[in-house]
Amino acid sequence: MFVLVLLIGLSFVAVGLQDYSGFNSSDVVAKVANRKITQTEWDRKHQELVDSLRAQNPNIDAKLFDSPEFKKGALDELIKEYVLSAASADLRLSVPDARLQRVFANAPDFEQVRNPDGSLNTELLEAQGMSASVFTERIRQQLAINQVLGSVESTALASEASSQQALAAFLQSREAQWIKFEAKDFLKGLNPSNAQLQKFYALPNVASMFKQAERADVQFLVLDMATVKQNLTVNEAELRKHYQDNIKQYTQPEERRASHILIAADSSLPAAQRQEAKSKAQALLVQAKANPMQFGALAKQHSQDPGSAANNGDLNYFSRGAMVAPFENAVFALQKNQISEVVETDYGYHIILLTDIRGGTPQTFEQVQPQLEADVREQLAPQQFAEAAEQFSNMVFEQADSLQPAATALKLEVQSASQVLREPAEQVSGIWANQKLLDALFSAESLNKKHNTQAIEIGANQLVAARIVKHYSAAQPRFEQVQAQVREQWLAQESKRLAQLEAQTKMKLWTKDPALAQWPTPVSISR
Repeated sequence: MFVLVLLIGLSFVAVGLQDYSGFNSSDVVAKVANRKITQTEWDRKHQELVDSLRAQNPNIDAKLFDSPEFKKGALDELIKEYVLSAASADLRLSVPDARLQRVFANAPDFEQVRNPDGSLNTELLEAQGMSASVFTERIRQQLAINQVLGSVESTALASEASSQQALAAFLQSREAQWIKFEAKDFLKGLNPSNAQLQKFYALPNVASMFKQAERADVQFLVLDMATVKQNLTVNEAELRKHYQDNIKQYTQPEERRASHILIAADSSLPAAQRQEAKSKAQALLVQAKANPMQFGALAKQHSQDPGSAANNGDLNYFSRGAMVAPFENAVFALQKNQISEVVETDYGYHIILLTDIRGGTPQTFEQVQPQLEADVREQLAPQQFAEAAEQFSNMVFEQADSLQPAATALKLEVQSASQVLREPAEQVSGIWANQKLLDALFSAESLNKKHNTQAIEIGANQLVAARIVKHYSAAQPRFEQVQAQVREQWLAQESKRLAQLEAQTKMKLWTKDPALAQWPTPVSISR
């Protein structure tokens, strides 16, 4: 039995590996450069095209999608994408994050996946089976591909004849005469009766212009990070503790100002030459200590540092880490107005005069208290917001008849908005463009019971709850309510009709007898 099991197992492994290898190789349907296109990718691309066409034309014949031509078109599209992607990689085209963010914020193509605050709607992406990182890389890849296409398109060459023709058309000027028939000139004498206006208002296309959409007057609460920070109370004891725990943050690093005399002697020079330089430095040190007031003059005359010699050897202020270690250690060991001994570095030999010291002491608590409060609020706000958000969500749900309890508990203001549309107009932005909030606000429970909506997240760290105060159903207003607007619309359409009619009549007449036309003075025009 052991031998049989062993033989069966070995056979299974051999056959399994062979089958797997065969399957894996047959799964590749095309190759572009060094990249392989698999059957899975082809199927996914085919499904994307199917979904796109169905969205554009729901009544399309489904048999089209199974045709060999359609499937080949999907593969061709995938190959084209791979070719362009390979070209962008060969050309080393890159898309920086700043451009990626700018395109996402402004391009209308991404409007559906942008939240009102401009952030990415990850919930919508997840519903489509896509992560934020995959979505970002797709945009980046498409922008890189666009750079390839743009480079190719911009290489088109025009013939000399077409160039001359285009230039001639651009420089060409013509003389023209025209007569305008403006609708406003035909308003005089138009005085429609009520019967005419009512008949006009009864027309379907006119009535639809005046139909009032479903809307509501509402109350709402907004909880966001800024409000939480503002309402945070931080006592002085906590601030002082934070100050002591983080005192280094409020301490300006010590800086020292020094002048020096350098006798250059590179570390690669022979020992004899370096010793000669050191002896010269020691002689200058004796002069400097004998008359410290002449240190600047000595530096200007003898220092071989081209950067500071002309300025009496002054190096201005610097902190630790700015100079080589031997030089820095010597400077930070000196007292103000003290001259060092000869200091050796890889550059040569230095004589140093410490001229000033600043910093190194922490700012007082009173000086940094406003910044402390801001820092502490910044640290505490995320946790406070999480707690406030939970309380907010619970209170607007549990006390559904009013927003005031939640407002009082969280120090929020109950705000009002009138004529909020169930289907917002294109120009509407912000809170009342958020479809999730509008769906909750105009839900059956909200409409029938006048209950609060649940807490709706409309942006990063931003929650809103709302309730309807007064609801207006979609309705056609009575003629009497909009009579003035109907009259304006009738006058506009009728005067335009009369202007067109007059223009057509005159055109026929002047075509038969051009001499009858009274043309104004010709005007010269060009492109």
